[in-house]
Amino acid sequence: MRTMTLSLGLWVGIATTGMAQAKIGVDDAQRILAPLVEAYGVSSREGPVREVVQRLLPAWATSETDSAGNLWVRVGAGEPLVVFVAHLDEIGFRVTEIREDGQLLLQPAGGFFAALFEAEPALVHTGQSVIPGVFTPVDSAADAGVGLRVDLGTGSRMATTALGVEPGATVTMPKRYVRLAGSRATGRSFDDRVGCAALLLALRSLDPKRLRHEVLFVWSVREEIGLEGARVVADALGGRAARVHAIDTFVSADAPLEIPTYGLAPLGLGPVVRALDNSAAAPPALVDSVVALARRGGIPLQVGTTSGGNDGSTFAPWGVPDVALGWPMRYSHSPAETVDLRDVAGLASLVRLIAERW
Repeated sequence: MRTMTLSLGLWVGIATTGMAQAKIGVDDAQRILAPLVEAYGVSSREGPVREVVQRLLPAWATSETDSAGNLWVRVGAGEPLVVFVAHLDEIGFRVTEIREDGQLLLQPAGGFFAALFEAEPALVHTGQSVIPGVFTPVDSAADAGVGLRVDLGTGSRMATTALGVEPGATVTMPKRYVRLAGSRATGRSFDDRVGCAALLLALRSLDPKRLRHEVLFVWSVREEIGLEGARVVADALGGRAARVHAIDTFVSADAPLEIPTYGLAPLGLGPVVRALDNSAAAPPALVDSVVALARRGGIPLQVGTTSGGNDGSTFAPWGVPDVALGWPMRYSHSPAETVDLRDVAGLASLVRLIAERW
């Protein structure tokens, strides 16, 4: 893993045709990110998040939703086609069974540290209403093999079903966006609402007339349970795309208890090129191109390797190179994911620059 910082300041705009673009700043990032973070959308139930994205699109943008639920926005015309993709969904649970005592048995939707959810408030999303409950503490002896449950306080299966709860309903933990000291922020589902925000910020700040070719912005579904939405997009496009940029978390070792020998990308030093993760390896020549482009644009940039997968890897069977981009994040897949808004703004600026100039 290598980490490099190309600039200590955020991009202040590059001059083209004699004009500098407006800077994407921390306040812009927060204004778009906060409502996305506070929307709920477990894998396969991303509708509320998709609606927020649609509401925040620039007035000139035309969107379409495919049969899988992915949201597409096409900008520009001509070859080559470049794709950006960020995922709408968040980790959560699905109800698999209602016990005789009214409690809910759960199946995880995504990767979990289950202990972080024990004895915490829960929300059951039926599609018609949101019902509060609690994740029950797990008794290692009595609950062996059962795992987390949700107690709605009903006491019987009949009372629970009377609330409209059925198997298949999704379950989350309550969350909210919280600004920390300086430019830091915390909450749950920054993965991948930061990626969603970066695409929105880039779209809202770019001039479609400046694009030299077609650029496709995609907000995908069901990433956390197997990159399912992105696979639909990849198969629909086939080999037409010249490259894809998945916009997703860089799980960083920049935390007090982490060992900084793998996956280190300090918060606040800019977005990250995910040169290698568990699902894809970016071609070195394309990584170098992103680095050179960021340097010319004055965007701080880090390059590194991390764990996890990304939506862009679904394009590999079609021979499309994947150059994933992200931002450093602490405490991934926890209720207290932490980011630096300077990195969010820098990531949006990088997306805009790639769309317009590469």
